[in-house]
Amino acid sequence: MWRLRRAAVACEVCQSLVKHSSGIKGSLPLQKLHLVSRSIYHSHHPTLKLQRPQLRTSFQQFSSLTNLPLRKLKFSPIKCGYQPRRNFWPARLATRLLKLRYLILGSAVGGGYTAKKTFDQWKDMIPDLSEYKWIVPDIVWEIDEYIDFEKIRKALPNSEDLVKLAPDFDKIVESLSLLKDFFTSGSPGETAFRATDHGSESDKHFRKGLLGELILLQQQIQEHEEEARRAAGQYSTSYAQQKRKVSDKEKIDQLQEELLHTQLKYQRILERLEKENKELRKLVLQKDDKGIHHRKLKKSLIDMYSEVLDVLSDYDASYNTQDHLPRVVVVGDQSAGKTSVLEMIAQARIFPRGSGEMMTRSPVKVTLSEGPHHVALFKDSSREFDLTKEEDLAALRHEIELRMRKNVKEGYTVSPETISLNVKGPGLQRMVLVDLPGVINTVTSGMAPDTKETIFSISKAYMQNPNAIILCIQDGSVDAERSIVTDLVSQMDPHGRRTIFVLTKVDLAEKNVASPSRIQQIIEGKLFPMKALGYFAVVTGKGNSSESIEAIREYEEEFFQNSKLLKTSMLKAHQVTTRNLSLAVSDCFWKMVRESVEQQADSFKATRFNLETEWKNNYPRLRELDRNELFEKAKNEILDEVISLSQVTPKHWEEILQQSLWERVSTHVIENIYLPAAQTMNSGTFNTTVDIKLKQWTDKQLPNKAVEVAWETLQEEFSRFMTEPKGKEHDDIFDKLKEAVKEESIKRHKWNDFAEDSLRVIQHNALEDRSISDKQQWDAAIYFMEEALQARLKDTENAIENMVGPDWKKRWLYWKNRTQEQCVHNETKNELEKMLKCNEEHPAYLASDEITTVRKNLESRGVEVDPSLIKDTWHQVYRRHFLKTALNHCNLCRRGFYYYQRHFVDSELECNDVVLFWRIQRMLAITANTLRQQLTNTEVRRLEKNVKEVLEDFAEDSEKKIKLLTGKRVQLAEDLKKVREIQEKLDAFIEALHQEK
Repeated sequence: MWRLRRAAVACEVCQSLVKHSSGIKGSLPLQKLHLVSRSIYHSHHPTLKLQRPQLRTSFQQFSSLTNLPLRKLKFSPIKCGYQPRRNFWPARLATRLLKLRYLILGSAVGGGYTAKKTFDQWKDMIPDLSEYKWIVPDIVWEIDEYIDFEKIRKALPNSEDLVKLAPDFDKIVESLSLLKDFFTSGSPGETAFRATDHGSESDKHFRKGLLGELILLQQQIQEHEEEARRAAGQYSTSYAQQKRKVSDKEKIDQLQEELLHTQLKYQRILERLEKENKELRKLVLQKDDKGIHHRKLKKSLIDMYSEVLDVLSDYDASYNTQDHLPRVVVVGDQSAGKTSVLEMIAQARIFPRGSGEMMTRSPVKVTLSEGPHHVALFKDSSREFDLTKEEDLAALRHEIELRMRKNVKEGYTVSPETISLNVKGPGLQRMVLVDLPGVINTVTSGMAPDTKETIFSISKAYMQNPNAIILCIQDGSVDAERSIVTDLVSQMDPHGRRTIFVLTKVDLAEKNVASPSRIQQIIEGKLFPMKALGYFAVVTGKGNSSESIEAIREYEEEFFQNSKLLKTSMLKAHQVTTRNLSLAVSDCFWKMVRESVEQQADSFKATRFNLETEWKNNYPRLRELDRNELFEKAKNEILDEVISLSQVTPKHWEEILQQSLWERVSTHVIENIYLPAAQTMNSGTFNTTVDIKLKQWTDKQLPNKAVEVAWETLQEEFSRFMTEPKGKEHDDIFDKLKEAVKEESIKRHKWNDFAEDSLRVIQHNALEDRSISDKQQWDAAIYFMEEALQARLKDTENAIENMVGPDWKKRWLYWKNRTQEQCVHNETKNELEKMLKCNEEHPAYLASDEITTVRKNLESRGVEVDPSLIKDTWHQVYRRHFLKTALNHCNLCRRGFYYYQRHFVDSELECNDVVLFWRIQRMLAITANTLRQQLTNTEVRRLEKNVKEVLEDFAEDSEKKIKLLTGKRVQLAEDLKKVREIQEKLDAFIEALHQEK
């Protein structure tokens, strides 16, 4: 039993020695133990189960070193269960002591040797794990956020502490002390031994020898303990050197990762604080909106600055304004990600999107500012779009697309006109960005031929501003050699003092580019000659247009946290994410504004002084009215002149309409109605012919002619009011505008379609009436008939005179001669007049034999004539003869009213032609009255409405106003007013800027 206990003690000692001789976890097989340990019967002690000491820190799983004390071994007190026989006790005692000594010495020497040998074997067995670092989970690289390594480093054991890993020989000494006490006193065997041999000297001598051996054994144990400590020291030094060699290569990477994680940690802290600040600021602004603080909020700096830029953008292109005010100009190749970068900065999907299609067709100026709500609104509109609602975002994108298409003229693809958009929201960086159309390399189908040159000219116009910040967008997923924009930016800013380079789609670039160092070369500008003030790399999403801004931001942060570009120090932490980009651009923008705004204000002050001096010298008595003010003044004058049409008297309208209508229809009445009817033989046939022809005329031509006359009369009166001088108040600068308004209004005006139908009925009823009620009306009809016939007679005589040439009086007094043709016409006229004198009742047409007779008579006198010439001459000769006869008959009818009342019964005088002209005259009066009513009641108002519409259209068309209101006076007033406005806004902005400081 005692032997079993002794074997258990030795087993515990050796196992403790093995387990504490190395910091590497694991268990050794029994064959690796020293010989003394193997000599002990382990199988005789099956209940012995030694447990490995438990570690008390979570760091133990990542390191084999520990500073914690080893668990103390507890030896069970040795109790002998039998009494040896006294006759053999010296021999047995010596044997046992010798076995114990060899056991202790072998255990000490073997333990130290085995510890050293085991360490060397285990060191050779450890594989090189440097190539398998990727297996380590991400939490290992982030462990510095949770564990303070400085404290752990100080707590690591030194070479002296590592000695404790060796076997605990103090415990062995304690065990030997127990054995010594056992043999000296306290044991039952020793008490019996003393009782039998109390005074034996040999017993004392033996005890002294045994005690000396024990002391010698203790000294040997101490020597082995020193050797074990030296071995442990060598082990710790070798282990430290090996660890240093293994970790030297990883130390730089570890420090870089620690730096990256620290920056990302502070970045998250900064975003969290900004988010909290945003919420607090939002609450404050909302309270101000509700009037809780009763404090009037001043206009923000960025809004004031944006207004200045809006005024500058309205300048005439021909006016060379030195606009050097800063703005962020976003340029890049088509589909390079410009719009996506802007949306990430604005934190909303505000721009139209298309797959490979040109969507940005005109510059868009986006003013970012802080506000309690995330909204957007246009400069010329009061509608606010809530950017937190998808339907408002869709409406905003649609509105921007419509405005772009409206700015683009027919036959063009892009436009230089700027769309001004304000975006407000909590936490937005304050700045002004101008999104330009993407630079293209080739003009595709559907584009104007000059699209490429137009985009280049627009981009250069914005980038040539020496204070403009150029945000150069480069697609990282395509080859840098395919980029066009970098050459353009290098021309505008060769030294890169105001250029910020942004590489987009870095996730695709890292995935597809074989050499990651190429991305670093792009970022540093080594692949092309472009220089930049700063370089940034961003990720604009996974290519899905339906992604939210928050999802894109999370994807971007997740990508850069795991990106090799950061871990290998190709990119710095401050060069990535759109958040860092917006902060850097905002800082650069405001720095540029503070450095240049006062200089620009002084420049505009000098320009204002020069313009004011020029105005005083050229137009001292005129007020400075710009083009818009002049247009408003002209608009009021035109509307006043249109209103004056309604003040025309009815009598004046009817006189003008009646006279104009008769001038239009008189030829038809005389030639097609009166003359054919007058050739009849009796009054019945005359009236029948007249009624038929009047009915045909009324059904087909007369109403249309009457409406045309009324419309022309209205135009003439409107033109007269528009163009006649107004005395001293007349300003010739409005003449072109008034003429354009008049023409456009007349072009748009159409007479009422129902006017002809109603007028036809009225005219037909008027012509059916043959009753002349009194002598005054009869005389008026005769007077009207005489005027008509005399006018026709005068025209006929003029035609005959032109045909036959001047008479003898003009030939003698004015030295004029007849041509050969006129001489032939004159001889023919004379021959035909002879024929009429012979037969004054001759009909209107010549017979063929009469034509032959006239031709032969002329040939007998040597005049060769053609039958057609005879007919033409006869028409004019007979027409004059008929008109003279009709005038003589008209004089006879002056006294025929009495016979008319009796229906010309028993009278040779028939005045049916007078009745015809009465019917015509009455029809003209009734038609004029009807048209006058339509004019005053309907058409004048419709014309006034058309004029207002034309003026409204002209007011919205700036090109029309520039074209119609021209001259040095207009341009000077225009420039003076705008310079004043800019200078005043700049002064207010500078004052607010100083107050903010």
